[in-house]
Amino acid sequence: MNPARNPSEERLLAYAAGTLSPPEAVVVAAHLALRPANDAWVRRLQSVGGELLETTRPLALSDGALARAMARIETDAGEVRIPPPLNDMPELPEPLRRYALGPWRWIGPGMRARDVHAPRDGDCRVILLKIDPGRETPRHTHGGVELTCVLSGAYATETERFDVGDLEEADEDVLHRPRVISDEPCVCVVALDGEIQLDGWLGRLMQPFVRL
Repeated sequence: MNPARNPSEERLLAYAAGTLSPPEAVVVAAHLALRPANDAWVRRLQSVGGELLETTRPLALSDGALARAMARIETDAGEVRIPPPLNDMPELPEPLRRYALGPWRWIGPGMRARDVHAPRDGDCRVILLKIDPGRETPRHTHGGVELTCVLSGAYATETERFDVGDLEEADEDVLHRPRVISDEPCVCVVALDGEIQLDGWLGRLMQPFVRL
């Protein structure tokens, strides 16, 4: 794996163990849906974890657990029901089609965002960003973590290029200005903790008007 464009091994290990925060897990799941090789690596980790569980000493079930399980089985009609789609973007990776979406809202010239109604973790939430070709965000850093996975199009920072399936990890130590370099709009799913912090005097002037 190229560490510059994939989640860190620590984050993937946390995802495999089920300890990653829910918003970050949503973004990592979208990345894995677009990167089968990384998904296979995570599944191997989960398989190893399952084998370890099998070697641990089992605990006794609570009284009546078997009876309750059998009662649920007996009430199952055996019908397979296909749930209706939860959002209007069938082109999204399967993990993101599980969540309802808020309306698109304007956040700047050529830039829109919509909320992904996935579980939050404090101030950390999931959003979709759609930025038109040639547009760039203001230079900014972050109040906390920012995980970004490219779903379509491509963008570049001062040092890296990110294409479909690539994932960028950023925090308060990262100062960047992403710019869309594809001929089509760049759509990303982002786990964002807190508000972005705009850089420079112009950024501080614009800060009250920028809300993600």
